[in-house]
Amino acid sequence: MLALGLSWVLHGGVLTSTPSQAQVTVTNQAGAQYNDAGGNLQSATSTQTTFQGPGTTATGDAPGLSIIKTADRSASEPGDVAIYRLLVTNDSTTTAAAPLTVVDQLPVGLLYVSGSVQTSPIALSSPVTETNRQLTFEFTSLAAGQSVNITYAVLLTPDSVRGNGVNVAQASAPGFTTVTAQYRLLIRPGIVADCGTIVGRVFVDKNFDGEQQPGEEGVPNAVIFMDDGNRIIADPEGLFSMANVFAGYRVGTLDLTSLPGYTLAPNLYRLENNSQSRLVRLEPGGLARMNFGVTPTFGEDTVSSVR
Repeated sequence: MLALGLSWVLHGGVLTSTPSQAQVTVTNQAGAQYNDAGGNLQSATSTQTTFQGPGTTATGDAPGLSIIKTADRSASEPGDVAIYRLLVTNDSTTTAAAPLTVVDQLPVGLLYVSGSVQTSPIALSSPVTETNRQLTFEFTSLAAGQSVNITYAVLLTPDSVRGNGVNVAQASAPGFTTVTAQYRLLIRPGIVADCGTIVGRVFVDKNFDGEQQPGEEGVPNAVIFMDDGNRIIADPEGLFSMANVFAGYRVGTLDLTSLPGYTLAPNLYRLENNSQSRLVRLEPGGLARMNFGVTPTFGEDTVSSVR
């Protein structure tokens, strides 16, 4: 979309235009078709880039900035690394943008890869700062008519499927109009669509029933090994969790060597829980729990002590 304010003047039989005030807004959006795993034809509108500038004045000067945001891909999924690119231009012919500040707000689930930023032809005046997924790039000055490229990498986490994939960048400088651009990354669920979450707790089982009651505290730093090789460490309350676990029958094993002074608590009610391992059935997108009861090695806590 192009919106211009122009005054038309006839010079020697030739119609020319003298720009009085212009505002340019350009939106670009791409679509694609693809075959899914079942061979069905799917379509997606994946990319939308918008940028605008304050345009020119009657003197021919353009005291404004323009910004364009793109990426190395239009669609991605958790686990991927995407490269974003920002192009900021000082449209003025006489005035430097000093200092220049570029702020980029990342969508939910996208993490900035530390140290990945590159700028040219000018360097950052200070290190990149990140606050609540907001990246700030600062430059001492952007000369009149000059452009600066900013590229950096982001990692898509499993939480990215909860967001809309849209991030908005803006460029500003004293005396200049703040301009914005946005980019939409189509986020596909990928393999996490069929995954679930496992939660659990390692606790002191004082009455040997396999269930945690008030007064049965959690045990910190316990290590649980999953059947797929993943290693989980319990927090200070004895709680642990693992997201994006493949659905199906999953086994977790408590590493007793990580708990000096404790041993596995006997279970008086469920024979299958008299083992260091727990077998659970995890549904796609579901939640499964595996708890581990332990007891002090020297038997300070016994059944008789709580009855």
